Amino acid sequence: MFKIIDSHIHLDLYKDEEIAQMMGELEQTGCAGLISVSFHLDSCQRNLALGKKFSKVYPAFGFHPEQPLPNDQELAELISWLESRVASMTAVGEVGLPYYLRTEHGPGFQLEGYIELLETFIKLAKKWDKPIVLHAVYDDAPIACDLLEKHNVKNAHFHWFKGDLKTTERMAENGFFISVTPDVTYDEEIQALARLYPLDLMMVETDGPWRFEGQFSGKMTHPVMIHDAILEIARLKKASLPSVYKTLYDNTTIFYSLSHDLVLMDPKTEKDR
Repeated sequence: MFKIIDSHIHLDLYKDEEIAQMMGELEQTGCAGLISVSFHLDSCQRNLALGKKFSKVYPAFGFHPEQPLPNDQELAELISWLESRVASMTAVGEVGLPYYLRTEHGPGFQLEGYIELLETFIKLAKKWDKPIVLHAVYDDAPIACDLLEKHNVKNAHFHWFKGDLKTTERMAENGFFISVTPDVTYDEEIQALARLYPLDLMMVETDGPWRFEGQFSGKMTHPVMIHDAILEIARLKKASLPSVYKTLYDNTTIFYSLSHDLVLMDPKTEKDR
């Protein structure tokens, strides 16, 4: 079985027994690592603990945008905590802009504070020389691109990206990465993106515990589902399965500076599934 890395999962949101099950099954599913992103300070703290407990868990720390903004005291406490744990941080994330929250609340929603918060995290990512994991889809993606370009930040990962052609091309020109979820097996919008976006700028993820449809309906989201996603990406790209596995694995290893812990995949030593 080829090796995989789940480039975006909320491991801290799983139940303890689910985490124990998943960690026990990683080796047999070929999963070499998980990038576990955070929602807020409590989430960061739990992901840090999970990273210390499980060697294959790489924690990212941030503040998810699809929730009310933190007040000044909460933000100061979060940033202070992050500052003291940069060495334990794989990336800044998940951060971004609240597209779904704004859609739910309607035209009166105030976006400015979220833009300011995102810019703060982008500046911190640059200061700390860390990758940044972005939740920025549709109309929000160009705003995120503006901020990344303004601060000359290149190490950006747009997870489960969705957006228009112009923004997609702009992101690729900037060398920004995207990641594809198991819904590529049944969602035409994601399939179109996977055909278009350069494989050299692509990763794969589950975004668990988010649940998927199609053949995954009713199942706990698990890194093993990534194998189905990669099979579909290879079909869409009309590329050999071993080369797609290798590229996606190596992309993630290099982007997140995991190569000190993981060996880059040599296709000559990997057998087909």
